[in-house]
Amino acid sequence: MSKAFQVLPSLGAALLLAACGNSGGPAQGAPPAPEVGVITLAPRTVSLTTELPGRTSAYRIAEVRPQVDGIVKKRLFTEGSEVKAGQPLYEIDPAPYRAALLRAEASLASAEAQLTAAKLLTERYGPLREQGVVSKQDYDNAAAASKSGEAAVAAAKAALESARIDLAYTQVRSPIAGRIGRSVVTEGALVTRNQEQALATVAQLDPIYVDVTQSSAEMLRLQSQMRDGQLQRDGKGKAPVKLVLEDGTQYAREGTLQFSEVTVEPGTGSVLLRAEFPNPDRVLLPGMFVRATLAQGSSSQALLVPQAGVSRNARGEPTVLVVDDKDQVSERIIQVGSAVGSDWLVIGGLAAGERVIVEGLQKARSGMTVKPAPVGASAPASGAASPTGN
Repeated sequence: MSKAFQVLPSLGAALLLAACGNSGGPAQGAPPAPEVGVITLAPRTVSLTTELPGRTSAYRIAEVRPQVDGIVKKRLFTEGSEVKAGQPLYEIDPAPYRAALLRAEASLASAEAQLTAAKLLTERYGPLREQGVVSKQDYDNAAAASKSGEAAVAAAKAALESARIDLAYTQVRSPIAGRIGRSVVTEGALVTRNQEQALATVAQLDPIYVDVTQSSAEMLRLQSQMRDGQLQRDGKGKAPVKLVLEDGTQYAREGTLQFSEVTVEPGTGSVLLRAEFPNPDRVLLPGMFVRATLAQGSSSQALLVPQAGVSRNARGEPTVLVVDDKDQVSERIIQVGSAVGSDWLVIGGLAAGERVIVEGLQKARSGMTVKPAPVGASAPASGAASPTGN
């Protein structure tokens, strides 16, 4: 076979392969824009709260101390029970003080007798001095004795009253109504007047105080928002307060904020706030750790972004992905305040009407074009938790 005939099959195969290569499908175009879920920011009215740590403290505390010296004869209360104001708690041996009272009564009677004699003598000397029978000196001495007798009677009355008070103090009474703790003395113990150690302590537990601390920076920020009209206080003037107990349960009764301390604690930069709670069931005891939720005010122009749509950059700043009117994505650094339910309160970086990506964040990047689809509104505003840093 000639060489020409051998070349023809090879040439045909090459042409066939070339034709197959050129007959492929159309070239693939750009991938479609990813779909993302967005919300459109709109002003909302929300009530803002903050959760702060605190401890309970008694409404009133009285340390029971003896006012006279003596031996304790009886203890007249049950430890841990409720006592009334003026209720006897201890009895100190009254025998020495009864004797002192009798002496004081006798001294008063003697002073009154001497005063009567001095007055009678003065009355007799009066006419006799005018007749020249009694000298002026004798009359003056009798008048002075009468005055001295009046002073002696007054002193004896004071001593008698003091003796009565001491005898009354042998009954050690509760200065306030409340719950009494343990007794540090028993029958037979020697106690002294105004001793340093208290015999027992009475605490009034209904109502009860809750003392919480708030940073001075947060307090200044709230005051600034009040002045600017961003927050409005309750017209009643006293903010309501709710409690979460140590075991995580909600305290059934609501309290009110009473006042804030006038100075800032230098070591912590915090201000003490005091709230008052009803405590009829004695659920709250002094010294318990609690978390108090305080109403800060309400805002009628609040912007809320779901927490799922907020990320943090390398510097720890909160960021969101915003979709513009051309459906292009851009990253935005924002400032957030309190958490309101499952949302963040936006205090800077966003405006009403802007669209924020809350679903499909992993598919979107700054500069991309996306296909936005609205998602359901964020969770309704509820009580805010503790403020966070911006």
